[in-house]
Amino acid sequence: MHPGQAPGSHCCVQNVTNLLWTSRPARQHTARMNETFSTTPITGKAGQGRRISVAPMMALTDRHCRYFLRQISRSCLLYTEMLATTALLHGDRERLLAYSPQEHPLALQLGGSDPDELAACARLAADYGYDEVNLNLGCPSSRVQQGGIGACLMKQPSRVASCLQAMQDAVSVPVTVKIRLGVSGRSSQQELVDFVGCLANAGCQTFVVHARIAILEGLSPQENRSVPPLEYERVYQLKRSFPELEIILNGGVTDLDQAETHLREVDGVMLGRAAYYTPWVLSGVDERFFGQPHQPDRHQVLESMVSYANAYIASRDTHRLSHISRHMLGLFNGIAGARLFRRYLSERAHSRQATAELLLQAGELSRAGSTQSYMSVSQ
Repeated sequence: MHPGQAPGSHCCVQNVTNLLWTSRPARQHTARMNETFSTTPITGKAGQGRRISVAPMMALTDRHCRYFLRQISRSCLLYTEMLATTALLHGDRERLLAYSPQEHPLALQLGGSDPDELAACARLAADYGYDEVNLNLGCPSSRVQQGGIGACLMKQPSRVASCLQAMQDAVSVPVTVKIRLGVSGRSSQQELVDFVGCLANAGCQTFVVHARIAILEGLSPQENRSVPPLEYERVYQLKRSFPELEIILNGGVTDLDQAETHLREVDGVMLGRAAYYTPWVLSGVDERFFGQPHQPDRHQVLESMVSYANAYIASRDTHRLSHISRHMLGLFNGIAGARLFRRYLSERAHSRQATAELLLQAGELSRAGSTQSYMSVSQ
């Protein structure tokens, strides 16, 4: 049995096809109730579902990325990319909301500012079996701001409170928020406390806090992840101001030792790009933070992806292995053979003829760890 495979199940294309490509709410709900992949509940209390989570990241945390990360950690909470309410209500919601039951526990992040639209999307999330709905109040991109959503909403606490009330009235699953320490022109600690207090009065109990302010003009989203300084102490202060709330710290955390240090002060830690570009950082999460024995092996993770990838490739002519493998390039980062693994997949996975066995070939190449081996496999 591969790591991450439900007890009593068999790793085969047929099972993957039956479970992974269902998307309609009733079938999704049934699959979720029957599968036993993760035993970690999403309760809104520290030390359980949100103790360690992986951040929503645009163009990165799609369903393939999440399925891959789930092979490494069974327990950490995973988030979708942010979905705008307009896209969800007027676009292809089957494609946007579909996911694999093995991804649980799983949260859907929404971007929006209209209470009715957010309530409707929250209902969709609940119908599709998501474990949590999160409202994005931290994205500083100019494009997001033009839509009146993201970090700019931190200047409108009353409006956000109305949105949260509407979402909470619509669903029974937890409704949470992801915020910054503030935004340009509204960045003091007192303003942060007032903002959180307003949302808490509206019923919000869980706050994911990126430990930087957002500068809304003159910086790109990438610069907003590095130019404003990290201020962890302000997140700690926020927790001390609201001991009854669940406060999750996000921003700049690169390893589990750092996470453990932060957990002395807050209820949970959210990893971002460290979990994406060096995914093996998650391999110690289950046992260390959730008390769930799980010691995955990198090559077993590759094996567990084969049936999933082949089912995906076979399901539509335009599907390519690279849609999945692009998220896996960092699997061997930090050990011998990592560069050869990345190179082999990057050069071959986009081909129409590429099958999932290419993942195993790349893994064997990384094990051999030499340019000579690479040349022999390439011939």
